[in-house]
Amino acid sequence: MYNHPLHQQINQAIQQQQIDIAGMDNLFFTRFIANATAIDALFHELYGKHPQQEVFFNQLINLIAESYTLRPAILKQRDEEKQTKGNWFLSNEITGMSLYVDRFCGNIKNLGSKLDYFKELGVNFLHLMPVFESPEGESDGGYAVSDFRKVDKRFGTLKDLQQLQGQMQKEGMYLMLDIVLNHTSHHHEWAKKAKAGDKRYQDYFYTYPDRSLPDQFDRTMPEIFPESSPGSFTWNEEMKKWVMTVFHNYQWDLNYTNPAVFLEMLDTIFFYANLGVDILRIDAPAFIWKQLGTSCQNLPQAHSLLRLIKQSVQVAAPGMALLGEAIVAPKEIMKYFGTGLYTAKECDFAYNATHMALQWDALATADIRVMLAAQHEILQKPYGTSWITYTRCHDDIGLGYDDYMIRNAGFEPFEHRRFLKDYYAGYYYDSPAKGALFSVNPKTNDARISGSLASLCGLEKAIEQQNEEAIEYAVRKILLMQAHSFFLGGVPMIFYGDEVGYTNDYSYLDDPGKSYDNRWMHRPVIDWDKNEKRNEAGTVEQKIFSGTRKLIEVRKKIFAVGDYKNLTWLTPHNIHIAGYLRTFEDQKFYCLFNFRDKHSYLTWFAFKQHGAVPDSLYDHWQDRKVSVGHDHEYLVMEPYQFLLLEVR
Repeated sequence: MYNHPLHQQINQAIQQQQIDIAGMDNLFFTRFIANATAIDALFHELYGKHPQQEVFFNQLINLIAESYTLRPAILKQRDEEKQTKGNWFLSNEITGMSLYVDRFCGNIKNLGSKLDYFKELGVNFLHLMPVFESPEGESDGGYAVSDFRKVDKRFGTLKDLQQLQGQMQKEGMYLMLDIVLNHTSHHHEWAKKAKAGDKRYQDYFYTYPDRSLPDQFDRTMPEIFPESSPGSFTWNEEMKKWVMTVFHNYQWDLNYTNPAVFLEMLDTIFFYANLGVDILRIDAPAFIWKQLGTSCQNLPQAHSLLRLIKQSVQVAAPGMALLGEAIVAPKEIMKYFGTGLYTAKECDFAYNATHMALQWDALATADIRVMLAAQHEILQKPYGTSWITYTRCHDDIGLGYDDYMIRNAGFEPFEHRRFLKDYYAGYYYDSPAKGALFSVNPKTNDARISGSLASLCGLEKAIEQQNEEAIEYAVRKILLMQAHSFFLGGVPMIFYGDEVGYTNDYSYLDDPGKSYDNRWMHRPVIDWDKNEKRNEAGTVEQKIFSGTRKLIEVRKKIFAVGDYKNLTWLTPHNIHIAGYLRTFEDQKFYCLFNFRDKHSYLTWFAFKQHGAVPDSLYDHWQDRKVSVGHDHEYLVMEPYQFLLLEVR
């Protein structure tokens, strides 16, 4: 229904910003009018009972118009180019790498000199782990931000970041940065003012004079880091108040029931958009709304906030996609893509954390049944959205898939998870893995897994034992895991160091600011002499780098690998072999993966269940033709072998 007062409000904001709605800014005006009703409805759903709701809503309208005005012309042009492609981020031509700038190459300036390295590998999308100011020793890897607009001096300056973005844009590369919406460092300007007694800024956080309300919250809020940071509240002596600190005592949770907080953070989102960020990674969105009597996770208001952010960004900076870093159960992850009227209108991306963990399940058990039992939920992702697919990242591995999935595969959930934790922590008697348990909860026996891709695949232990056969198997497993996530659908994200097989880095134990957190073992400091070994034939580094590069090359050739809701899982004729089919128009692409350390056999009938029966297949991995046999014959797969088969 047409809302005349709302239209007039937009017109007033446009006039103040001298926006040319009949000329060069017409597309912006069209987007604004098209999204205005949703913006109005979502804002008033969240803040309709606030006594100053209309004042804040008017500020929101003006902020959107002002942010568009401030957007550089080159980014507006790039917005239009992306929009002509439709959902640009669904492409099979994008491959990413996630990295810590300081641990990768020292600083942002040096990163600019490494762009040729990424081009050599085939990577054209970089996720820079947090680069904005955070206190040394209390940074949580950069996720305790003390200034959202100042690059930390360890990495360089804001100008350095802008220059890097310009270089990347000229090379046709994409950039992803983080925004930490849930909390700030207690050294942030807002927290400092709150400590000094400023009531306005105390209302930016959840602060209480006594334990009555914190105790009520604690009854239903689970502990996030029970070992290193138990509880969800911290006493602040300066303020003489308790403050909500869900993650660590130095990270103060922002109070989004206050619309001033929302506007401050939306303004920061637009700041990142106008730096040229292509994908904005929203850290921990599941936690951004708190309510007594709940777990304070995945609440409906959190989704409304994300939708309001998405609609606002769609108007002022439509070329920037949003990634919701929601590492939650499969059913909950789906909600971050949007539901109902907002299906595919909330977050554009989510991490496929469920499938990442399922890969590690299959590798440890040599059994794909749990993986397959979860797919009906993962496949619910709506068209027009996408996954970040990965085998490892900066974080731990959580075994967060549902118990019924494990039961449906024939296992008992508690014992199954205990086996996986023992296997990857190296406790299981013949496990080749060398990892560690993270965030062990003695009350529930829950724990997550730390360790690099290479070490969890057995490379570290194999090198220590100087076992050439075990080294070869570890390399096979590394490439198997990467291939399985690369072709699944979504944007593959390599974690830095994995492209040359970095094993666990234990230097973190000598740093008091990191020694309490064993996730730093899989966040290596890059030794560029080791990376140069990628050019030495026969080295582990060369095998993994060249294999990863070839996977990227193959992916860019196969249009069907784009994320067009075109994934079909094959019937499990063999519980050791995972197989899926990617199709687009007349292109058919089979991907098969043997998760077993022995030869496995697959009936040729598996290729005859999906449309026309092929006579032959071309394996892009081994560059060879494969003839399809009779149903009573078998395709034989070697230990940890994978095949990338195009129907020709």
